[in-house]
Amino acid sequence: MKPFSVLFVCMGNICRSPTAHGVFRHKASELGLANTLMLDSAGTHNYHPNSPPDNRSQAHAALRGYDLSDLRARQIQARDFETFDLVLVMDWDNLALVQLECPPQHQHKVRRFTEFCLKFDSPVVPDPYYGGKEGFEQVLDLVEDASEGLLRHVRAQLS
Repeated sequence: MKPFSVLFVCMGNICRSPTAHGVFRHKASELGLANTLMLDSAGTHNYHPNSPPDNRSQAHAALRGYDLSDLRARQIQARDFETFDLVLVMDWDNLALVQLECPPQHQHKVRRFTEFCLKFDSPVVPDPYYGGKEGFEQVLDLVEDASEGLLRHVRAQLS
């Protein structure tokens, strides 16, 4: 069986998308789904090639038991639209940029990550980069919630 594949996308791939990648990976692993998934994250811009996630993202994630230290930033590539089953973006700007690059036959794969939220009603995962610790905690709250909804979706796809 081909693994179900998900690409998480934000602007620079050092805050939101690696957080989503790490949290979802952790939750999927806890459910024994690690071998049935292919996960990655990327940025719409190539601001931080091969850089680890922002120290603040890593620190806040670690406080909740998530390890992001092995993740590295990269820019989204044309082949990603063919490779991944879902391309989940963090906000409206990411959505617009990814939709511009995505071939028509793969547009259905591009969605906002918060569409999977079960508790929170937020259209986006806001960028915490220029804010304080509250922003990183809000990102984690939204990402944890959306990850639970995404896990439901993935399990339905795999069954």
